[in-house]
Amino acid sequence: MQPIEQKILSRIYGRGRGWAFTKTDFVAEFGEANIHQALSGLARAGTIRRVCHGVYDYPRHSELLGQLSPDIDQVAQALARKFNWRIQPSGDTALNLLGLSTQVPGKWLYLSDGPSRQYTIGQQVLAFRQSALKDTGLKLRESGLLVQALKALGKAHVDTAVVATLRQWLDPQLHARVLRDTRMVTGWIYEIVKQVCQESEGRA
Repeated sequence: MQPIEQKILSRIYGRGRGWAFTKTDFVAEFGEANIHQALSGLARAGTIRRVCHGVYDYPRHSELLGQLSPDIDQVAQALARKFNWRIQPSGDTALNLLGLSTQVPGKWLYLSDGPSRQYTIGQQVLAFRQSALKDTGLKLRESGLLVQALKALGKAHVDTAVVATLRQWLDPQLHARVLRDTRMVTGWIYEIVKQVCQESEGRA
């Protein structure tokens, strides 16, 4: 194995199984031609998998099922890094990522400040929809996920179980930053974000 291939592989191993990436993730350290050659070699060897044009992943495995499907959220983030887009999971995608829905979305939809594009990943569709920056302008990924999930659920469907699930999901260390980040969102959504963040503050 070439030294550059070995270095790239060690970076991939460091990120763990499920990580998706493009050559952009290595371009600061290695020459583009070398990266392309290394990734092609690793894909041929079956160490990494080509997910779609220019995107690879380090496949997850299950003892029962063998090699698992790509993590679509990881693929979306890899594409966002490649094209320098800001993206935000929307609707059913946000609900699924937060554990508020067990249904796998038919289409994984992300709002983006880049162009609208669609990719087929195995049996699933990954779509980016160009959106006004106000929808993707939250600094923290966690803030955006919360806001999009609550928007998708609708005020009437948010109950104590939903708040409890979100509270469990959100790292308490992010509470203050999420509250600052979301203070300009729709009133009822901000009230629920406050509920999600307040419980542990009350216990502290």
